[in-house]
Amino acid sequence: MNNESLHDKSPDWLNEFNSVYQKLNINNLDLLDSIYHQEVTFIDPIHEINGLADLQQYFQGLYQNLNSCQFIISNVIAQPDQAAIYWEMIYQHPKLNKGNEVSVFGSSHLRSKDGKVIYHRDFLDLGSMLYEQLPVLGKVIRLVKSKAAK
Repeated sequence: MNNESLHDKSPDWLNEFNSVYQKLNINNLDLLDSIYHQEVTFIDPIHEINGLADLQQYFQGLYQNLNSCQFIISNVIAQPDQAAIYWEMIYQHPKLNKGNEVSVFGSSHLRSKDGKVIYHRDFLDLGSMLYEQLPVLGKVIRLVKSKAAK
């Protein structure tokens, strides 16, 4: 889905959110102020963070350790005050996957208040994002997954 069609059906707060995420990097994390409400709740498979200041610290720590990180938004289901977005995250971390790119697919449930995101919950396979990228643990998890699939 191209960016034109994503923007055609989405409320302004969501268009801004999608735009910021597709260009977010370590040098422009101040853009988080433009899309997140002061009282935001952010949930991913590892953390629950409350408040914009804590979220900014969390992102600073995440992006500081990455060589690169890119979000490609493939689909959006939008209502005036909430949305589901489907994305691919492509990132490089020097200690994961031998420093090579890792691709993870996921989705996010978003709710808005006063034109900004007040609730953001990410759904993704933490194993494929993190654990499978570790040298020893990755081999064990891939083995378990292959046996479970039989």
